[in-house]
Order: sequence, then structure tokens, then C-alpha cells
Amino acid sequence: TTDILAEAGKQKKANQLIVGFALETENELANAADKLYRKNADAIVLNSLRVQGAGFRNNTNQITIINKKGEKLESELASKKDIANQIVSYVITQLHES
Repeated sequence: TTDILAEAGKQKKANQLIVGFALETENELANAADKLYRKNADAIVLNSLRVQGAGFRNNTNQITIINKKGEKLESELASKKDIANQIVSYVITQLHES
């Protein structure tokens, strides 16, 4: 199968913001940061299964957004709708800054 994030990173234009997602079970931050650079993304939304109440079987989640500036923005455990709103707000903020 085609690695969509890697392909998007290869074709990235100057005015684009590419945000990928990672679900990591070991060395979460290091693996997500590695993915950020390997895929030429601007940010990675890291999902962790280590946080109780987060993940696929729950209505809540917790994320950490890692960007190329070295910033790590960690959310609280929240509804998946609230998490989605946080991601969209992050993207809008980044687009306005560029």
C-alpha cells in the first residue's frame, strides 16, 4: 500500500501544512518525532494507548501534538469531539502563523 503521509511530504508545497497521526506503544515521543521528520510533516498528532480512558474503545482520548519547532502540546483526557476541535484549532493557528 502507498504511504499517504510520506507521499504528501514528498509533494509538499511551500504554503502547505501537513499533519500526520501516530499511534505508538513504545518510545512514543521518540518514534513520533522520528516519523515527523521521515515523512516531512509539519506536525504529528501522537495517540497513546498508555493513558487510561484513551483509545479506540473509549469515547475519550488524549493526544500530544509534536511539531518541527520542537514544541510538544499535550491535551488533557477529553471527548473525541473536543480532541478533534483542538487539532483543528492547532491547524488554523499554524496556518495563520505561516
